[in-house]
Amino acid sequence: MSQVATQLCGGTSEPREPTEEDQAILDKVKEQYEKQSGTNPKEFKAILVSTQVVAGTNYFFKVETGEDTYIHVRVFVPLPGSEKGPTLLSFQADKKKDDELVYF
Repeated sequence: MSQVATQLCGGTSEPREPTEEDQAILDKVKEQYEKQSGTNPKEFKAILVSTQVVAGTNYFFKVETGEDTYIHVRVFVPLPGSEKGPTLLSFQADKKKDDELVYF
């Protein structure tokens, strides 16, 4: 059973280890993050992900950006058939590895 099928509509899923597909989504918004944050992270590796089904899917990522530095990133992926790709909605900087990944 897929992760999406097991969560409540509108609620966020429990954080889980990211898949290759999750990392690919994150990779598609790295340039948007660099432009919005004015930074160029050494790494951009998803270490946790949570999802929320809306008219598409919101992804909440905990991202490792370098030596013991982390950010939380919110990405929107539209429904299949849309011409648009993943969009960086917001991010939170200065996170710690053990900070809880929650809706923001």
